[in-house]
Amino acid sequence: MSELSRSELPAGPDAVLLDFAGAPDAARAVTHTDHRLRAAWAAGELPTLTDIVPSAETVLVQFESGSGVDHLGLRRVLRSAGTGSAGIADAGADEVRIPVDYDGHDLAAVAGALDVGVDTVVRMHSQTRWRVQFMGFAPGFGYLVPADDPNHPLTRIGRRDEPRTRVPAGSVAIAAGYSAVYPRQSPGGWNLLGHTDIILWDEHAPNPSTLSAGMTVIFDDVTGRQK
Repeated sequence: MSELSRSELPAGPDAVLLDFAGAPDAARAVTHTDHRLRAAWAAGELPTLTDIVPSAETVLVQFESGSGVDHLGLRRVLRSAGTGSAGIADAGADEVRIPVDYDGHDLAAVAGALDVGVDTVVRMHSQTRWRVQFMGFAPGFGYLVPADDPNHPLTRIGRRDEPRTRVPAGSVAIAAGYSAVYPRQSPGGWNLLGHTDIILWDEHAPNPSTLSAGMTVIFDDVTGRQK
């Protein structure tokens, strides 16, 4: 990861925002940095670190209130991360398998936009290893990117021209370079490919969110077999 591809922006007296908008592949740079920082945090290399918040092109690094930003420690950790990207998708990430019934209302429209058949769209989605780039929009909602192919055909599909006022919980969708599962009913403008019965957010569980940044997600095609 080139030092020139990363900007460090102040985010208050005790935090810094690492901006990778200038990197050739910002998504992979964010994931690589997030994993390296968490490993260093767990190893005690950044003792005043309190939180790491990845997004599409940035990573917010928060230190203890009043401690200031440990710039030297941070840069030492980032330099030790190296420049390679091999293994980023697997670096300390758990894997979650999500069963999907591919019966979405937008399957035909997505197939038409790509000039392929509906079965091909299903294979494209279910045979791809997805990575949780960051969490947002709603509790338990993960923004997933292809783990191994930044030029994946499905990333060319944009949002719907007309958003829906209600998208059912469990809807599996794609839009603007991402895939996602809606944890609960909400408005949404993504293209619906199918649905799952898996629970992604349980506020009463010790760990409410099934997904977290850095996880690998595999969508299993169970079309016609879900109950």
